Amino acid sequence: MTAAQQYVNLRANPLSLGAGTLRAGAFVWRFDTSPSPLSRIYRVRIEMAQERSPRTFIETPDLAQLAGGRDLPHVYHNPTRLCLYLPGTSEWQAWIRIDQTIVPWTMLWLWYFEDWLASDEWKGGGVHRSGHDQDLGRSPRLRFIDQTGVHK
Repeated sequence: MTAAQQYVNLRANPLSLGAGTLRAGAFVWRFDTSPSPLSRIYRVRIEMAQERSPRTFIETPDLAQLAGGRDLPHVYHNPTRLCLYLPGTSEWQAWIRIDQTIVPWTMLWLWYFEDWLASDEWKGGGVHRSGHDQDLGRSPRLRFIDQTGVHK
């Protein structure tokens, strides 16, 4: 899908109602969401350029401040962005609609994040890169996080 098609789909989906900017081959989309009726409101920013994977950020509130000095789970650093899928796998493909994947995955990530804030245990499962260097070209170590949040 083109960046313009993704942008139009985001505009039409009630889960991602917000505003953005579209330019040749790229867009930035912002929307507010809450993972549950009792949760705080988060301002999400999705950036995408043609031939690149989407990148998802939480603009407000400050996740690091909410974490109270703990290392944020399941994020990439510099700048902090959400780890929603494993790069290099088929979890994300250019033909997949962002409004039907990245948006609900972001909401689910926020659900697990709020649970982690209370329990200090990441229960979202998945695979995540260890360390602060998230450059795929440098072959960082991978670790598996099982459904109980145990790193292996």
